[in-house]
Amino acid sequence: MYASTVRGLLVRGMLAGLIAGLFAFAVAYVVGEPPVRGSIAVEEATAAKEAAPAAGHAGHGGGAPAAAEEEVELVSRPVQSTVGLATGVLVYGVALGGIASLAFSFVLGRVGGFSPRATAALTAAGAFTTVYLVPFLKYPASPPAVGNPDTIGQRTTLFFLMILLSVLLGVGAIILGRRLAPRLGNWNATLTAGAGFVVAAALAFLVLPDNTDAVKPEFPAALLWEFRVASVTVQVVMWVVFGIVFGVLAQRLLAHRTDPAGAETAAPQPAPALG
Repeated sequence: MYASTVRGLLVRGMLAGLIAGLFAFAVAYVVGEPPVRGSIAVEEATAAKEAAPAAGHAGHGGGAPAAAEEEVELVSRPVQSTVGLATGVLVYGVALGGIASLAFSFVLGRVGGFSPRATAALTAAGAFTTVYLVPFLKYPASPPAVGNPDTIGQRTTLFFLMILLSVLLGVGAIILGRRLAPRLGNWNATLTAGAGFVVAAALAFLVLPDNTDAVKPEFPAALLWEFRVASVTVQVVMWVVFGIVFGVLAQRLLAHRTDPAGAETAAPQPAPALG
């Protein structure tokens, strides 16, 4: 029963992630693509200004003009902003939806007496906070073609390290809250664990180095702000839609599993089935 229930939740989590990815793609295309196009235009204009003096010196010296070789795009920009963007967002949504459904299976019935819908909402909120929001506060998203390409590897490593630390701190906060609940009560234990998570995350912010070259100084601040707001909006939409859709699907599945007659109950108790 436990294995089949987890498998059913995993499938529903991936389906909910796919649906959430569709909404996120629509928002990313409408809200996120304009600042991306703007950042690429800024980079192209900057490159043209830097290339102009070099070409002038080459011509003045009497040598053959140095013709700038344009890089041949393996994938055109229209394809990147449509098919490429949709593929990336949908795969991201399905993968995170599956992982979030497994986390839901673990916490259901173990962290308070919440219904499956409420637990799904809490799982989505926790995933958004640990997987995206906390790492974003330390290493904010930057538009393409504006940072130093030589530091991409370092910046990527630091970002994923922050994600790992954030997830581990989130798991630690859950464990701490459970252990403190019998002595402090659920509310006080939750507040204490949440405060511990914030303090630990702040210490991680101080220990890990900053991305000093993620964005060039001359890049327009307004365009950078627009891109980062769009990035947050896409993630908020994805996790809100996932929490709603997965909550409904999980509620129906668990209500059916806990009622032999197949009728949904008002307040199902999934802990015995999953534990």
